[in-house]
Amino acid sequence: FVSVLLQLFAIFAFATCGGYSGQLKVSVDCQNKTDSDLNVGIEFAYPFRLHQVYFDAPTCDGKRRERLFLIGDYSSSAEFFVTIAVFAFLYSLGATVVYIFYQNKYRENNRGPLIDFIVTVVFSFMWLVSSSAWAKGLSDVKTATDPDEVLLLISACKVQSNKCLPLRKPVWASLNTSVVFGFLNFVLWAGNIWFVFKETGWHSSTQRYPTSTTEKQPSGYNQQSYNQGRYEQENIGQSGGTNPPGDFGQQSNYGHMGGYSQVGYAPSEPTSFGN
Repeated sequence: FVSVLLQLFAIFAFATCGGYSGQLKVSVDCQNKTDSDLNVGIEFAYPFRLHQVYFDAPTCDGKRRERLFLIGDYSSSAEFFVTIAVFAFLYSLGATVVYIFYQNKYRENNRGPLIDFIVTVVFSFMWLVSSSAWAKGLSDVKTATDPDEVLLLISACKVQSNKCLPLRKPVWASLNTSVVFGFLNFVLWAGNIWFVFKETGWHSSTQRYPTSTTEKQPSGYNQQSYNQGRYEQENIGQSGGTNPPGDFGQQSNYGHMGGYSQVGYAPSEPTSFGN
């Protein structure tokens, strides 16, 4: 399920950024109405090399027009973001295939989980870096394509007798969504680190055994010593004729040897040698 989310969020990230195209419009109303252009449209798109985007604006000096270019090149951050999204999608797709069809080889010698763990950490870091860079790049793109900023490039708008107005701003919903999906991808990949870490086996090896087993060892050792001493005492009593303590009633050997009876220790009758 996590792999499916990684694929979907990666698709949304590079689709909302890589497929973007926007347009802005300004109006240049010259003092001489015949030279005016009330609908100057400027289109731009991914990868946002704005210094290559040009448009023709009236100069309010006859029918002559001037070609102007937007300012800035923000393709590096945008292309970096899209590249990370594409590679993340491809890796998550390949990982899903391995999980389903090659589970045994994936777990063989713990090599698969180890590689998966390292790649997941790398992608988490790259998502954070690329999303942050693209968020900054998008802010610069918004500034460079602001109609009020574009009007400053037109020479006719610097003349007070001419009226220049912004008509339409670009729609940023798609690009704003791409930044959101970028940071969501970072959260997903960073959260997936824990699940991949458990697959490596390092999690189980780092767990410590409970200390109660070591604390019970002295009592078990004392019980064993006590049992061993009792066993030796009983053997001594059986082999050496010495009865265990408290067993004074059974002293038949002592009675016969010393000439005393078993009960009450009374002397036995003497044996006559004359008869």
